[in-house]
Amino acid sequence: MFRKINSTVLFVQDFEKSLAFYRDTLSLEVAQLEPKFVAFKMDDQDFALLHISEAAEMVNVPLDAFEPQTGKVDRILLCANVDNVDEAYETLKAKGVEFTKAPVSQSWGIRAAYFKDPEGNIWELKHPLVQ
Repeated sequence: MFRKINSTVLFVQDFEKSLAFYRDTLSLEVAQLEPKFVAFKMDDQDFALLHISEAAEMVNVPLDAFEPQTGKVDRILLCANVDNVDEAYETLKAKGVEFTKAPVSQSWGIRAAYFKDPEGNIWELKHPLVQ
């Protein structure tokens, strides 16, 4: 039945601010851009942003059923592999990305750093300690 999760779509309230963050600050390459939707080019993974009003229509849920973003941490962690966590950390920090934790070597075999996007979603940037 389920083989793997191959897509991540974030429902966002401030589409323009989120688009600017992912496209301009994180330097993700845009694959498709519409007024309330953007898909980014990723290896073997679909990643997109969708304005919450469009999301409500797409999944047939009333808009007021979505919890508003509060800036608190949601119960999800988005993870991305990078070549070098320390380099990515320095590059993004210089662009104003708000990190919640600087690069650290984890006992389970990765080096990782953690940051929040403009709507409070937490990301982990990681690379393996042994290659």
